[in-house]
Amino acid sequence: MRIDLNSDLGEGFGPWKIGDDDRMLDIVTSANVACGFHAGDPDIMYSMAVRAKTKRVAVGAHPGYRDLIGFGRRAMAGITGREIERLVAYQVGAFQSVCSLAGYRMSYVKTHGALGNACNDDDGLADAVARGISAADPGLAWLIMPGTPTERAAERAGLRPAREIYADRTYADSFNLAPRSRPGTVIHDASIACERVLKMVSEGRIESETGREMKVEIDSICVHGDNPASVEMASRIRAALEAEGWTVAPFAK
Repeated sequence: MRIDLNSDLGEGFGPWKIGDDDRMLDIVTSANVACGFHAGDPDIMYSMAVRAKTKRVAVGAHPGYRDLIGFGRRAMAGITGREIERLVAYQVGAFQSVCSLAGYRMSYVKTHGALGNACNDDDGLADAVARGISAADPGLAWLIMPGTPTERAAERAGLRPAREIYADRTYADSFNLAPRSRPGTVIHDASIACERVLKMVSEGRIESETGREMKVEIDSICVHGDNPASVEMASRIRAALEAEGWTVAPFAK
């Protein structure tokens, strides 16, 4: 009855802000921090590490494709495994160093957006991400989607997998996330998201859009920080979990 609540934060750039990081840091127990490729910059990364340390929120690197204009959500056809392992190692190492500067320890990695979707569908790309993480620090945990290539890649690489579910996204039949381009795949109603989460954690399973089911272990729940309903959604989910007897705490220390 212990579970983590995570969110993608630090996704502004320079003076531009996305989401309400301060309020989310009061609710979540783990923060996936953008590392400068899809969003974020050194100042934001440092600030996130300092604020998370103050609030005792775990922090992880959130590497994505080098795509500021597309927010890392555009597919990159033809990218090679070698390119992926380098961009992951680069971003993980950068945030790890910034965390050291802030006097805080980074404990895990979670891939962002289109990079995450790609490695959740392709064992070779998932292995490339694992190599990038291991090169930076083999002691890091990897926040993955259960039943996908990332779970298998983590096991092959000897990385500790932490399995997450999504409060605000629906699942394709592969149990990867359903594309954002399709109507209804992003959930904005906090009540619906809360109901879905409670069902998933109580039953230990996830369900696709067509009704396929998969039994899973669940270590963490994600609420996207750029969702307009994210603060209300995360707050209601945490309150509902605690009311059901769950201890909401970081999965990685």
